[in-house]
Amino acid sequence: MVKQIPIVENILSANDEIAVKNRRRLDEAGVYGINLMASPGAGKTSLLEQTIQRLSGRLRVAVIEGDTAATSIDAERTEKAGAASVQINTGGNCHLEAHMIGMALDQLDLNAIDLLVVENVGNLVCPAGWKLGTHRNVLVASIPEGDDKPYKYPGMYHNVQTLVINKIDLLPYVPFNMDFFQKGVAALNADLTTFPLSCASGEGVDAWIDWLVSAVEAHRANPAG
Repeated sequence: MVKQIPIVENILSANDEIAVKNRRRLDEAGVYGINLMASPGAGKTSLLEQTIQRLSGRLRVAVIEGDTAATSIDAERTEKAGAASVQINTGGNCHLEAHMIGMALDQLDLNAIDLLVVENVGNLVCPAGWKLGTHRNVLVASIPEGDDKPYKYPGMYHNVQTLVINKIDLLPYVPFNMDFFQKGVAALNADLTTFPLSCASGEGVDAWIDWLVSAVEAHRANPAG
């Protein structure tokens, strides 16, 4: 009889246990954490820069940057915008894992942070299944990617709680059917909080910022909620 070892299940279980510890650390420090995911080029880092700058004087922001290569470009951009930043180079792995976040948390003064943003590795497959200990999964979609992404990557759209639709300033110039896109999203995740915006023009960004402030304030009032 062939014995089978459920390696994937064991790895995910161990990851989830560490994610629980990460969440506890954030809650004890009163830090609200979001896991920011997107495909390459969707505008995660641009959104982060806008977010950090607009939250200046309102919330203290830190960023954990995930990248497959040995580069600190994104971390340097977010640090220049005004956030404490820690870079994680995954060595080729297509997603961040909870133990990586735990090590990054060791490098941050959590008592000096209100909002922690984890910028995950850019793709729409691997990051969806790995818990990190953050409070909310946020997906950045963008108009140039096309309106079929919810249909092609249902796992990602199913596993997030907030959706940012970036680069709406390009709608007049790119063949993108918003009704078709939103129909696909709703079929997978009808309760999503959605923010159409443009980092280039600034349209819609204020609503995203106000939502973040409200989320952090709600977490302060009920850290374990």
